[in-house]
Amino acid sequence: MTRVNERIRAPRVRVVSGKGEQLGVMDTREAVQRAKAIGLDLVEVASKADPPVCRVVDYGKWKYEQSKLKKSSKSKAVTRLKEIKFRVRTETHDYNIKLSRIEAFLDEGHKVRVQLQFRGRENAHRELGFEKMQRIKGDLKTMAHVDQEPKLVGRNVVMVLSPLPEGQRERKFKLSHGDLIEEDDFEEDEDFEEDEGLEEAGDSEGASEDEE
Repeated sequence: MTRVNERIRAPRVRVVSGKGEQLGVMDTREAVQRAKAIGLDLVEVASKADPPVCRVVDYGKWKYEQSKLKKSSKSKAVTRLKEIKFRVRTETHDYNIKLSRIEAFLDEGHKVRVQLQFRGRENAHRELGFEKMQRIKGDLKTMAHVDQEPKLVGRNVVMVLSPLPEGQRERKFKLSHGDLIEEDDFEEDEDFEEDEGLEEAGDSEGASEDEE
């Protein structure tokens, strides 16, 4: 909680003007009186310093500016591109666990690259891979929208998902006792900014099933 004027507890404070000019260390009562004399407030901005640092500012305007800075810093937060791998014959139990992991990543605000791998004779029936991707897409419609529709890349089908706005997300994949399936320890992909290419993803999230 930010302390202002008479609510500042320290007997002496280091005073800084709104423009950052050092005004020196003085008694708190004197500092408050000086601030009020010019129609401003004494606002404690570094309570753990010795002595605490206070600024002479218009508290209402200062609070508004701090709120804008906080929102701006949130919008610049680093987003991670996670990756989960499937197989054409991924069984129901593993499928549900993987979907729950994807939901968890999306719920944390991350993008997810879904990759379906073909092995051996599966390459002759790639339509099955696209069918599974459509199923994944449908199962995650309450959590994500599609940034990149399923497409063939080499021997894989790839799709990229982004989270829906926080208030619109609804997780569906849970264990039989009702708790959400918890993700295990995965390696994390490279960080990337929102405007960077999706090719910046690093190591995969989640291991694919054993080869046939």
